[in-house]
Amino acid sequence: MTKSFEEFEVYKKGILLAKLIFELVNNKNFEKEFGFKDQIKRAVISITNNIAEGSEYNNRQLIRYLKISKGSCAEVRSMLILSRELSFCSQIEIEESYKTSIEISQNLSNFIKYLSTKIKG
Repeated sequence: MTKSFEEFEVYKKGILLAKLIFELVNNKNFEKEFGFKDQIKRAVISITNNIAEGSEYNNRQLIRYLKISKGSCAEVRSMLILSRELSFCSQIEIEESYKTSIEISQNLSNFIKYLSTKIKG
């Protein structure tokens, strides 16, 4: 990899999602939900951390880390749905985070496909 992880668009989107999630859980409805808040924060942080960590290795290893990042993205989405269903927040409040997590997941899939062709080619 010649680029630094900070230059990856998917990394930048991950940072945006982390900011959105941290902002969301500052809502008073999450006040006493320490475990829930901790878990969604850990999951969103895992997205960018795995992209960064994987970028230090070869493409095969990076793909492995990107897949882990993709899993964390799904975890964030699941927790957003739960936060709505448990009435910690509304659909409108989670909308941007939810959409961003889908975009990140799609970007990660495309990045994985691209890197896979580099390994085979």
